[in-house]
Amino acid sequence: MSLPSTFDRLCAILMKDYKLEADQLKKDAPLEVLGIDSLGVADLLFNVEDEFKIILPPEPAQLLTIGDVARYIDHLVAAQHGASPSPARPESAASSTL
Repeated sequence: MSLPSTFDRLCAILMKDYKLEADQLKKDAPLEVLGIDSLGVADLLFNVEDEFKIILPPEPAQLLTIGDVARYIDHLVAAQHGASPSPARPESAASSTL
């Protein structure tokens, strides 16, 4: 059994903390359209730090879509853990593994 992808794990956070439905969560879904403003992104990134055991750099990142956030997480995981991140899959989060 394979581990959930970064995208799947991120979607689980979004469904739990932001009460979003799986069918809303696609890589190209703009965060703003999902009701996640800049303050919401900051809050999301705190949860991401805990879930992925990473430390966010002080420099802000331009994260406009769910896919942007997943790629950002993959980059930080690879840089901080020296491991290959689980690729963010292009399909929606509507999966039985969540």
